[in-house]
Amino acid sequence: VNPAAYAALGAYMFLLILLGFPINFLTLYVTLEHKKLRTPLNYILLNLAVANLFMVFGGFTTTMYTSMHGYFVLGRLGCNLEGFFATLGGEIALWSLVVLAIERWVVVCKPISNFRFGENHAIMGLAFTWFMASACAVPPLVGWSRYIPEGMQCSCGVDYYTRAEGFNNESFVIYMFICHFLTPLTVVFFCYGRLLCAVKEAAAAQQESETTQRAEREVTRMVVIMVIAFLVCWLPYASVAWWIFTHQGSEFGPVFM
Repeated sequence: VNPAAYAALGAYMFLLILLGFPINFLTLYVTLEHKKLRTPLNYILLNLAVANLFMVFGGFTTTMYTSMHGYFVLGRLGCNLEGFFATLGGEIALWSLVVLAIERWVVVCKPISNFRFGENHAIMGLAFTWFMASACAVPPLVGWSRYIPEGMQCSCGVDYYTRAEGFNNESFVIYMFICHFLTPLTVVFFCYGRLLCAVKEAAAAQQESETTQRAEREVTRMVVIMVIAFLVCWLPYASVAWWIFTHQGSEFGPVFM
């Protein structure tokens, strides 16, 4: 690998830290400081900020440091810790987007009559994100798959490169792809699709109301942004990981990985 690639990787990680830490820290600080912002619907946004901080400290910082050396210098324990926290943070963020989509669908579309979204529901949503994230991040620590240096060997992730005996990598990768990518993707598309339909129906019933038309445009924009953000964040990694997993033995470079 060209040394310039390691320098570029380190610079990119530094940029992510520079942008990610202040934004997410301020999100937590401002919300905790102002009681009016501590609403049940905002709990999941706080959870998302915590997940991003996990990524900043558990993933980006470590990768920036190891890229300066050109390989993962922190040993097996360091690889397990980095892989665990990076995976945990990423999965919490993923499932937070799913819970956010479900929350918006329940609040706007009201599939359950007389349902009021309260603090207990928000806490259940948070617990769900942590449970699902742990269900993905913990198994490689206890023998179902494993964390190994990936890509340019400066960060660690789940082993979808090999079929090493005793780790059952194949079953874990299939489990990850179905339960932690296809399922969240389906839920997000369903919830935001129903939300969009509900808003359009309301707008059609009140065509002369400028407020309703404006709300429809805003919701449509929000739905498009959320779905695109979800796909941008997860589709590239999931696609590359699945391609490598299904083409083991083929040649591909570390930068591609």
